[in-house]
This record gives sequence, C-alpha cells and structure tokens, in this order.
Amino acid sequence: MPSGRTQKRTSVKAPTSIPRAELLFEIGCEEIPAGMIARAAQELKEILSKQLVANCLVDESTIQQSIETFGAPRRLTAVVRNLRLKQEDVTREITGPPKSVAYDASGQPTRAAISFAEKQGVPISKLSLVNTPKGEYLVVKQTIPGKPAAEILEKVLPEAIHEIAWPRSMYWAGAQSPRFVRPIRWIVALLGGKVIPCSFAEVQAGRTTDGHRFLGKRVIPVASAADYEAKLRKNFVLCRPEVRRKKIEAELRSLTSHKGLHPHEDAVLLDLVTYLNEYPTVILGSFDPAFLELPEEILITVMRGHQKYFAIESRTGELAPHFLAVINLPRDPKGLVRAGHERVLRARFADARFFWETDQRCPLGDYLPKLSAVTYERRLGSYGDKVERMRGLARWLAEQWFSSGIASADVAGSDRAAELAKCDLVTEMVREFPELQGVVGGLYASAQGEAEEIASAVYDHYKPLGLDDPIPRNLTGCAVALADKLDSIVACFAVGAIPTGSSDPFALRRAALGIVKIILEKKLPFSLSAAISAAAISLREHAPKIEVTPEVERQVLEFLLERARYILRERRGFAYDEINAAFAAGADDLVDAVERIASLKAIRNTKNFAPLAASFKRIRNILEKSAGKADKVQANVRPELLREAPELQLYTAAQRIGEEASHRKREKKYKQALEKISELRPAVDHFFDKVLVMVDDEEIRRNRVALLGGLLKQFSTIADFSELGAEDAHETSN
Repeated sequence: MPSGRTQKRTSVKAPTSIPRAELLFEIGCEEIPAGMIARAAQELKEILSKQLVANCLVDESTIQQSIETFGAPRRLTAVVRNLRLKQEDVTREITGPPKSVAYDASGQPTRAAISFAEKQGVPISKLSLVNTPKGEYLVVKQTIPGKPAAEILEKVLPEAIHEIAWPRSMYWAGAQSPRFVRPIRWIVALLGGKVIPCSFAEVQAGRTTDGHRFLGKRVIPVASAADYEAKLRKNFVLCRPEVRRKKIEAELRSLTSHKGLHPHEDAVLLDLVTYLNEYPTVILGSFDPAFLELPEEILITVMRGHQKYFAIESRTGELAPHFLAVINLPRDPKGLVRAGHERVLRARFADARFFWETDQRCPLGDYLPKLSAVTYERRLGSYGDKVERMRGLARWLAEQWFSSGIASADVAGSDRAAELAKCDLVTEMVREFPELQGVVGGLYASAQGEAEEIASAVYDHYKPLGLDDPIPRNLTGCAVALADKLDSIVACFAVGAIPTGSSDPFALRRAALGIVKIILEKKLPFSLSAAISAAAISLREHAPKIEVTPEVERQVLEFLLERARYILRERRGFAYDEINAAFAAGADDLVDAVERIASLKAIRNTKNFAPLAASFKRIRNILEKSAGKADKVQANVRPELLREAPELQLYTAAQRIGEEASHRKREKKYKQALEKISELRPAVDHFFDKVLVMVDDEEIRRNRVALLGGLLKQFSTIADFSELGAEDAHETSN
C-alpha cells in the first residue's frame, strides 16, 4: 500500500437489542380518481420498501412481511411493523501509512502518523498497528452511531409522497410547490405512537386523521394502526379495500338472492365501486319494465357506464327491471337516495330509447358517406377511407380461405360486413355511448334485416379486446376483425405511428394480440407475410395511397411475431427456446408453427433427441465460428470424398432418415418426423467421436463442412434444434 494513502473498511457491529416499533403513515387528500388508487398504493409500498431497506431500518428478507399499503378515495396508508428505532452502529477501520513510514527508528511517531491522526480527528494514542500481507500498517477504528429512525423518516416520508407517479397531478399551494394527484389536506406520521416532524406542500404531519366527508368527525386523533382502523370504522371509513369489497359482494348477493335473481357479473365495476366509496352500502332500485324492450347491451351500458350500477339477471340470464347501486352512506332508511337513482336512470333510459328509435329512421348503410368527415389519423385520411381498405382486405381474406377449402368463407358477406362495420360511429347512440361502437352497429344491422352472419360480424369486429376476451363468433366476423386490425397496424407503421414505451394511441399492441388470438383459436390458414402485403397493397390503391416499403412490412411481421411469442409463452406454456427453434424454421403460418412447437415440446427430453439437439448446436458453432468462407463454397456432398467409415455412415443415415422424415412432415405428422430424426443420433455421435472436421486437406474439409451444412439445412425445417438450450451443448472448433 503506497505511503500517505488511506483505506476504509466498514462493518456493522454485532446485532444488539435495538427496540422496534410500528410506523403509521397516511396521506390524506381530496378524492383520488378510483382507477388510480390501487396502483398508487402498490407504488407507495415499493418506494418505502426500497428506502427502509437502504437505510437499514428493516431487513430486506422481511420487508415484504413487514409493510402493507392500501388506499381509499381520500387516503393512501402505509403500515410498517417491526421497524428499528435506530440504525445499527457502524465500525469503520481506516488504514493509514505503513509502520516504516509512521514511526522513526526510535519508535516516535513521524509527521505522517501525526497528520493521519489529525485527519481522522483522534489523538495519536488511539492509533494502532495491524498486520497485513504487505506488512504492518497504522489503523484507527471509529464507531459511527446509527441515526434515529425518526430523523431518517423526516426525509424519507416526504420524498415518498413526491416519488409516487400519477398520470396527472396538480399543485395547489403555489406554482413552485410540490405536485400531487389531488390537494393534500392532512398527513399522519407516527413512529411508535410519536409524531415524526415532517411536512409536504406546507402540510405538517401530525396524529389526526379525517373521517367520512359527510358522516365522520373532522379531527380524529390516533395512536397506532389498530387504533387508526378502529376509529375510522366508527367514523364511517373502511380504509382497507378488501373489507369494502367483501361488504359490497355480500350485500349484492343478499339483496337479490331472495328474489331468485343475481347481479350481472362485472369484475371491473366491482373494482371501481370498491375505490369510489369509503363506506359502501348497496341499495336495490327498480325501473319501468317497458325499457326492457331495448337491447340488454344498451341497458347494461347505461347502468354501468354512466351510473355505476349493477344490472340484475334472472335465473335464465335475462335482465330484470331492477338495479343495484353502491352509495357512500351506511343506509337509506327512507328510500330517498334510491328514488333519486331511479329518477336519474329513468331519464338515461329515455335518452337511450330516443337514440335507438331516431338512429334507425335511416338504414345503417346510409351513414357510410358521413364517415368521410370523421378523421381516422391526419396522414391516413378518414374512417371512410379506412372502410374501403378494410373491404378490400376482408374480401381478400375470405377468398384465401375459400380457395384453401373452407366452404363457409363468404366473400360477399365479408365485404358487406366491412362496409357496415364503422357506420355506427356517426350515430347518436355511439356519440352518447362510445363504448358501444361495433355493438350498436351489429344491433342496428340485425334490427334492419341484415343477415345474422353479417350483423354478428359487425357486432364482433372489435373483438378480442384482450387475451381473455372471446374472438368473433363466425368466420365473416374474423375476416372483418382481421382486416380492421391489419389495416390499422400496417397503415400506422407506414406513417411512423409506431408504439413506443407506454405510448400506443391506436392500441396497435392490442390489435396485434387480437390477430394472433383469432388465427390460433380459429386455426385459420393464414400467411402473415401475404396478409401484410395485401394490407400494403390496399393502402397503396386506396386513399391516402401510401407506399409501404419492404422494411416496414418486415417491421410489421416482427411486431406480430413478438405478440405471438408472448401468447405462446405466457398463455400456452411453451418454453422460449422451443418457440425460437420452431420460429427459426418458419413462422409465417402460425397454426403450423404451433403444431411444430407442440411436437418439439413432446419429444425434446427423450433419450435420443436431447443429445441430438446438442449436436446440432455443435454443428452450427462449427459452421459459424470455425469454418471460413472458403470452406463453405461447396454446396453438395461429394460421396467419393467420404474417406472414413463414420462420415459415410452419417451421410447414408441422413439420406435414409431425411427421406422418411420429409414424408411425415408433408403429412404434418411432426412428432413422428422428429422421432425419426432422433434416430440420427448414433451416427452423429459416432461421427464426432471419430472424425475431425477442420482437417488440413482442403477438399476433405470442404466436403465435411458441406455434409454438416446439409444436415443442418435438411433437418431444421420443423425446428432449428440448435436454438434449444441443451445442457450438454458444446462449443468446439473441431
């Protein structure tokens, strides 16, 4: 160690009986949008966990059990148990100059030792010597007391509030003040029952919380998490979402079961009302049965979308003239709240009936010209332009399927359904209830006498909206849905509107997942590259007549394949290397690719196949890393140059097995073909045991490289086995 330099070694003192306590932290504010609360509570947990572990107040191994966070409309809460009241003391050993420099011949400290002691703030008497591999060195040991938890939390808690990310935030205490989703009105910060003196946006932390906005006390002193929950409950606040959810679910059931009815299943609405109310109570209301003449899709949308009501169904699944509303009150003894909700719903249903009747005075197809005035994307023209592109694509798809032997493929029906698909965008009903687009078009088409196949196709053409959503019910609907989604992806990619990060304004990722889901569930004969090219041609031939480059087509194909990989991995349980191996042999036909992946999965761990896959990885390594360009100029094997028995045996076995495997592959008997290919293993093993590929003789070397290259090409048409992560794969320069 050079003279004059210091080295620090830090260690934590042996654990002592540091007392622990509970942290209660509440951010009280104006009503947070219901859809943001759960994510914000989880984010608060992650932020606090990171800070508490980093500051050694909670061990990383126990943090997940120690901390919990939850939220309600006017509060985010964190409770941390077993939090250290102070950090452990830290002992630091600082190494100074060597003994030979620190002391003179008479043993007196030199200027180097004195300077070292002064720099560390200790007297010379506190210095000591330690033996190191390089000799004796001067050291000083310092004990740094751990900071009190309260001192650390004074900074950590305001930072945690600041770090919570919101889709939108605001400031309320001046333009330079911190921002939050809604104005903060109070903060509770208690450690072991004592207030942590911190603040955020001029709001000082204390020990008082706030009850229900209308029914509870305004100032409620609390001493602990248990006291906090108990007192809030007395003041009509159920602070834990799981408690509110259970209360809602129980009351939904109890109010309908005795009538032989049940609530319409709606998990999304249940989540929403759980976070909309601090003290939820369910009430039962009714409406005029005459409104049941309207389609149930419209009635349910009016109830859930605008009023946050649960529809009620009979045992046969038909709508009943009742609804369930969740109110932020403990009861409605006089029925005044119920009457108010019934009055509002009556008006909303009357509006919906007016739209239903008014819209249908005009045939659905007559709305088509109005789409030319509705912009899809400024560079891609109007929805009228999009419909023309969709029609061409839908016809092309139906023609392809009919030609491949699917008799139910209806070219004219697909064209008509695509023509009507977007017409409801300019109806009064969809303007009022945009979430019903597609559905309203299908209902109007059915009511106006269109064939059921076409009406269902219009109704379903936005499906699937997610991986758990069903695909269109019939083949015509699949044609229109695929045409719509393909056009959106290809057109947007053509003008550079490509999803980036979390930005995907045209929901292209969802569209791509929908394309893959339809193809796989319907087992459709479908060439991805041909369909992309057809969409590109449609974009060129119809407004806005944009040319799609081959590079854009390649990007779209990879975009679709990435979504296919996700579905196959996350939803169908295939391993990533199985997917990569099959896709490397071709993924243009996804249905065929999945059959190959399934066959590969079934056989990959059998006695012969796993070692053979390792050998193919070895072959690829030789061809890519050892063989030069000059070694690969020979396309075919010259049998007369097969001098050694193992290479001749491999060549002969490959010819025989390759022919039999190809026959099975043509019949799409992929598992049998792979089983046949696995019989090649003994010949491959014998070859690598006895034959050196990269010999000095140029002719022999080229011939052996050609033999291995031919094997790789011939037997990688079902899957590229070298993509499989075999444990005994070799990397060699044989």
